[in-house]
Formats: sequence, structure tokens, C-alpha cells
Amino acid sequence: MSEIKPTDQAATNAGEEKDWAAAKAFFDSLKTKKPRPPKPQYAVTIAVSSRTLFNMVAERKIYEEEGVEKYVTYQQEHENQPLMPGVAFPLVKALMTVNSRLRQLYPDSEELFDIVLMTNNHAQVGVRLINSINHYDLTIERFCMTGGQSPIGYLKAYMTNLYLSKDGEKVTEAIKEGIAAATMFTSGDVENQLSDTQLKVAFDGDAVLFSDESEIIVKQCGLDMFFEHEQEFENIPLKQGPLKCFLEALGKLQRKFYAKNERMTCPIRTYLVTARSAASSGARVLKTLRSWGLEIDEALFLAGAPKGPLLQKIRPHIFFDDQMFHIEGAKELGTIAAHVPYGIGQKYHKGELIEQTVKDVKDKK
Repeated sequence: MSEIKPTDQAATNAGEEKDWAAAKAFFDSLKTKKPRPPKPQYAVTIAVSSRTLFNMVAERKIYEEEGVEKYVTYQQEHENQPLMPGVAFPLVKALMTVNSRLRQLYPDSEELFDIVLMTNNHAQVGVRLINSINHYDLTIERFCMTGGQSPIGYLKAYMTNLYLSKDGEKVTEAIKEGIAAATMFTSGDVENQLSDTQLKVAFDGDAVLFSDESEIIVKQCGLDMFFEHEQEFENIPLKQGPLKCFLEALGKLQRKFYAKNERMTCPIRTYLVTARSAASSGARVLKTLRSWGLEIDEALFLAGAPKGPLLQKIRPHIFFDDQMFHIEGAKELGTIAAHVPYGIGQKYHKGELIEQTVKDVKDKK
């Protein structure tokens, strides 16, 4: 009987590099003006669902009311009619703008954004999606169409750095798998108000960039205990939250611009928009980022004030927060907001324990 030897990882990696080199040589021999997607291990991969990239409200209604067969038939009948832009469309355009600048500075680099369409749509719907992507001249070459099955299992295979969807259950599933993810919500028509030369990304702090360890103290013990705790542990870094790795990926690309003396004209700008107060609890946040070797371009400490007016001034392509209260406030003022369903904040709404509120309602009946 032959001996089964364990896989040599170095040999496996060498084999993968050889495959990529062969593929690159083949594509380089073909004449095309269209840039090839970068290697996944070098890229910052953003997976977007079809319902975030395009406005598919009418199509979704057909699916829910008439079933999948009518839905697929409708999509085939309208496959030459481009879908309207969705909530993630401006973000994708901004990612492409950054890629264009990176290619000017580093023609041979594969450290770029790679946009993947990750959808549970049937493959027959793909023609309309492809036609729509080509209509808007979007650079999206990698597709994952799962025909009704959840696409979450493919996220790691695509080396996804961020997954954006309108399906909160899928987003929660992705976060449990250790993948940065958020549920996007439609706001007003803000595309024309957003920067077309700079990608702007705004993050909440606790339970987004950081863990919810401090948020737990706020919810269970109150602000005074929270302030005392944060000052006592000022020099102890917070644990990482679900989107820390995405900020890290953005920082990696920002540093490529800094290396070319383009810090002031960098097409990526990041914001921390937190309800924390600076004097009472801000130092630990900034020291945590420093300990991670990460920078944030602007840090806004609001001390409990509404975030919407500040976000209206920033006009980010996307704002991440773990609490629907802040998401709703941002949406009302036209900000593209994305909910990160993580941490103790999911048990509260407007500061009240959801389970307790439900119990109180039942008791009154």
C-alpha cells in the first residue's frame, strides 16, 4: 500500500504561483484594453450583491409575488434593458477611480480593489447583469451566481475583504464566518453629491472597528462606569471588531500613495465617527489604532450628539455603524449607510433593551 504523505504547503504555494504565471503569460499575449483582475491574494476584494449594485426593487417584487420562474423569465425578456444603479453603485465607481490612480503610479502592481458580484441569482439572470455592468462601463470580471443557494460559503474562496448585501441574515452569517460584512440601506439620490475623485469611508468605533467590550459596559453599567473603565484601561488596546481588517486593507492602499508623496492628494479618505466623548474616552480609541499600526484621516468624537449632520457634511460613499438608530438618522439626511449586525448593540434600540420592550408590550395586553 502506498504511503500518503502530508501536503507540503510550500510546494502547494509554488504550484499556485506557477499556475498564475502561466495564466498571466497567456492573457498578456492577448491584445486587450481592458485591465485584468488582480490576483486575489494581493487585491482588496469587495463582494457586492446584485441588489446593492443595482436597483432591483421591481424585480424583487415579481420574485416574491409570482415566484422564481416568472422572475427569471422577466429578467430574460428585459436582458437588454440596463438595470438602474443601486445603493452600492457610487461606491463601486469610487473604487474604480482609486484603481485608476493606482495603475498610474504602479502600472505592474496587483494591489488594487477587485470587485466581485456575489449573488444567489440564477445563472440565466447573469446576461442582464453583464449587460448592465457593460452599459455603465464597470470593471467587474469575477461573478459568483449560486442559483438560489446562499453565496456565503464562497466568500473565503474569493478571499473577500468586505461583503455588502441587502440581506441581513446573509450578512450576519458572513460576520460569524469572520468576514467583514454589512447590510446596505437605500437612502435618497445622493450619487451626484458624492466625490468622484476620492473614496470616502466612515466607520463607527465600538462594535465596528473595535469589539463591543466597552459598549457592554455602557449598556449594563452606565456612562460613569464606562468613563472610569476607559480611563483605567487607556493603555490597553481594544480588541478588534468585524471591520478592523477592512480599515487595514484601506490603509495598505493608502500607504502606496504616501510612498509617492501623495498623502495630501490620496484618493482614499477614512473617518471615525463615534458617539464617544474625546476627553472622557477618546484616548483609548486613538491609542488602539496606533497599536495596530493604523491611521484614520479624521476622528470625530460626538459625545452622544446625532451623527447624521456630520455625515451629511462628510458625504461618505459608505458609513458603517452597528446600531440601527444611527443608521436611520444617517439615512434621513441622505447618507449611504450600512448596518454591521454585531455585538450587544443588536439587543438594544434607542438605548432600550429590545427583549424588555417586547415583554412590556405583552404585559400591557
